[in-house]
Amino acid sequence: MSARMSAMHRHQFLIAVLIGAGGLLFAAGLQAAEPVQDHAHGYPHGPVRYVVPFPVGGGVDVAGRILAQRLTEHYGKPFVVENRGGANGNIGTEIVAHAAPDGLTLLFTGAGFVTNPSLYSHVPYDPIKDFAPVALMALGPNVLVVHPSLPVKNVQELVALAKARPGQIGFAGSGSGSTPHLAGELFNQTAGVNMVHIPYRGTGPALIAILGGETPVMFLPAINAGPNIASGRLRGLAVTSRTRLAGFPQLPTVAESGLPGYESAQWYGVLAPAGTDLAILNSLNTATNQIMHTDDMQTRMNNDGLQPIGGTREAFAAFINSEIAKWAKVIKASGARVD
Repeated sequence: MSARMSAMHRHQFLIAVLIGAGGLLFAAGLQAAEPVQDHAHGYPHGPVRYVVPFPVGGGVDVAGRILAQRLTEHYGKPFVVENRGGANGNIGTEIVAHAAPDGLTLLFTGAGFVTNPSLYSHVPYDPIKDFAPVALMALGPNVLVVHPSLPVKNVQELVALAKARPGQIGFAGSGSGSTPHLAGELFNQTAGVNMVHIPYRGTGPALIAILGGETPVMFLPAINAGPNIASGRLRGLAVTSRTRLAGFPQLPTVAESGLPGYESAQWYGVLAPAGTDLAILNSLNTATNQIMHTDDMQTRMNNDGLQPIGGTREAFAAFINSEIAKWAKVIKASGARVD
């Protein structure tokens, strides 16, 4: 078991490069940039405090460090990662919300940014009023997997079984309010079934539970799913992204498997305090797009079932608004709470 646990920890650490789906939204022709210091009137004129509101080694942290390193190379000034974990990201997020809007404090975060306002009775920031979106780095879906002992081979058969056994089929999650948990709740609501969430203390323990048959279903991060599907230890039914993943070409999406409109993904992006100079925001957005468009970044992410995104600041803002509204409905209907 110890060897298996160490493998799980490596997988969690590698969750690095997110969990994603879809296509690339970059402007054509962008090239990797050489170090520059003349963007936005010399920005940055010193080190950038780059707050990751989660502990070292988790998915948001590893993804954030990848981008921080590339931004450091791009600008020729250090983007210093500062992990301020706690309260599912609320502590570090509040720090950036109240920081000076000078471009020298940034937030690198994930889906908790849009779900926490609905999961908690109070959050110490307003995700819309207190922040200026910079860039959506990437999306990352889950893979709907089952233990081979469960007699289903596709989404339709799982739905039929769940309807025949209401409240009797459990799905593993990496904690209450986590992306795998909410992916399952959205599945319940979309399919009209009642699978029961079984929370574990992270992806590793949840994966061990489904591998051992303790819990038969999981919405598993793509990076963890590939080796276990290939080995036959788990059966993949579908991916939770809007489109199929290059890393799992044999798997349909949940939406095309009979649940139209279903989509669930972790996401990773950069935000700045509200009031940050527009020239700085645009400079950071351009730099992130250039970085995400490089061949090595695309290859690195796609190999792990992840989707580099980029795109405009306006598109990221619209995405945040739509995700807040979407998950507020899911959380309210499911009754999920953290406090």
